[in-house]
Formats: sequence, C-alpha cells, structure tokens
Amino acid sequence: MVKVSVILPVYGVADYIEACTRSLLAQTLDEVEFLFVDDHGPDDSIAIMQRTVEGHSRAHQFRVLTPEHNLGAGMARNFGIPEAQGEYIAFVDPDDTIEPDMLEALYTKAQATDADICCCYMQKCFPDGSTGDLLVNPHVAEGPLTHDSRAYVLTHYVSLFASMIYRRQMVLDNDIRFPEDRAADDSYFVSCVWMKARSVAYVDRPLYHYLIRPGSVTTSLQSDKYKKRLAVFGKLMTYARTHGVYDPFKPEIDYMYLKKGYLSSVANYIRNSLKPQPSVYAEIHQELLRQVPDYRRNPYLRSNAAMRLLIAMLNRTPRLATVAMRWYIKKNNIIS
Repeated sequence: MVKVSVILPVYGVADYIEACTRSLLAQTLDEVEFLFVDDHGPDDSIAIMQRTVEGHSRAHQFRVLTPEHNLGAGMARNFGIPEAQGEYIAFVDPDDTIEPDMLEALYTKAQATDADICCCYMQKCFPDGSTGDLLVNPHVAEGPLTHDSRAYVLTHYVSLFASMIYRRQMVLDNDIRFPEDRAADDSYFVSCVWMKARSVAYVDRPLYHYLIRPGSVTTSLQSDKYKKRLAVFGKLMTYARTHGVYDPFKPEIDYMYLKKGYLSSVANYIRNSLKPQPSVYAEIHQELLRQVPDYRRNPYLRSNAAMRLLIAMLNRTPRLATVAMRWYIKKNNIIS
C-alpha cells in the first residue's frame, strides 16, 4: 500500500532538482511514490532527476507524468492528483528539499490522530546556505475541527501548502484542486482544505526547507497579477457558497477575502507598479463590493483599526494610501 504520494511540478529547476531528488531518496518512509509532472521546461531537469535515481533501490517509486503542454505549477499538481495512489498526498517543489523523516513523521502522526491534514514547520533557506524565518501554520487543538477552531484558521491561515500532507480521499470527495489562474493558487487550495477538512494534527518541527531564490515564481514581478488574484479569490467565494461553507462561516470567509483577496491584490498591484493608478484601486474596490457588499459590518474588520484605516485611505486619499500600502507590503513581506 502506498502511504504517501508526493507530487512535484517540474519546470526550469536544473540547478536544484538533484538536491531535491536526493532528499526524496533519503526518506525513511518506505511505502511512498514520487510523481514528477514534466511541465515542458527549457532545461534538462527531468533527465537530471532520472540520472539521480538510476540504479537506486527506490528508483521504481519515481514516475514521470507528461501533460501535452505547459500547465503552470498549480495545474501541473492537478494533473498528478488523479494519478496518486497514496492514502495521503504531499506537494514538494523541486527546488526545495525535505528532512529525511518528513513523510514518516507526518504520516505517523496523521494515522495516530485520524487527521485529514497534518502540518509541520517550513524553514526559509537561501542559495548561499543561510537560513531565514521559520514559517508556521496556525495552531488549534489537534483532532476534529470545531466551529471555533475552523473559524480561527480561516482568519489566520498562511499558504504553507507544502508543509502539510492531505488525506487523498478528502481532497477527491470535496473537489479540491488548484485554480488555473497562475496566481494565489496555493492560497486557494489551502483555503478549501481548511474549509472542508474534518481534523488536523501537527508535527512541530521544521521538516520542509523552502528555498528563496531569484527568478522563482514567488520573486518574479508580474504587473497584471492582481487581476489573477482577484479572479482566484472570486472562485474561492464561489467554492465556499457551493460547498455549504459560506453561510456558517460568513464573517470569517468575508474577512479572508478582505485580507487575501482585496488588500493583497492592492499590495500586489503596488509591488508590481512603478506608478500605481487610483483607477486600479477603484477597480479592485468594485470587486470587493461585488463579493462582500456589506464588508463594513464585518466583526473582524471592526476590530482591526489598521485595516479599516487602510481601506478608507484607498478610497479617499489614494496617494497617501500608496505610501501606507508600501509599508504594509514591507511589514508583511509581500513579494508576489
């Protein structure tokens, strides 16, 4: 029986994929499979992986899946999900590495607690070998997610999708996939998981090493990314409504949209623009009114004076708001 299926979208990572592959070969959990989705990159990343595993006793656990054309990371992960045979699914980016016992530790804890998801910490790493912050998922009591604990994670979650393993049947039963828009796809996936997962467990150790490198998706500037982000969070609102989550968690999901959809879209636009235009702020605000017309009554917003001030400034004093938002971007380390 395959206990964990690891899905890796591969595009342009020739300098990093050998280290990633070796960290997979070193896993202490035996019943695993590694699905490399060849996303038609410009280099020989897949060939490097194949040379690295050649002759190894675990080579049979490595498979290459090849879609017809380039999909982007999120849709490439989707391509791998139906092929996965594991009880749980994990996602690893092929420029990152994982600790030898990551899969075993997460699987063992998930089994012991009957958890739909099991989370660990991520460690920021840099090409020079130095390390940065630990990235931590919001903690609630282990076991079944109560209304209050689900409400907490929906308003506090971070998009550390690669720091978790997910029960495959939970993902399939709830039609959880990455959106095709090449922006905020990890936020969408993690949000849907927190909406639908029954139970959670944690391994409080940094088991995933997240490489911060120039030229990666998360550090490349894209001037129209705010439009894609808005589209993704619009789809997330639709998912919540069509899957029976919106009504019981309306304040939390609306607040999530305010933070992750509205303000982060503005921040992304400013981060990618030499001269931000108030007309774009107005465009993004119109989408907020369409998605959350009564946002001013949101109890979480009412208790967050800084966010209320930012939203008011964006509508009334856009030039001053741009200065304030640049501070917000720096404070929250928004780079995409």
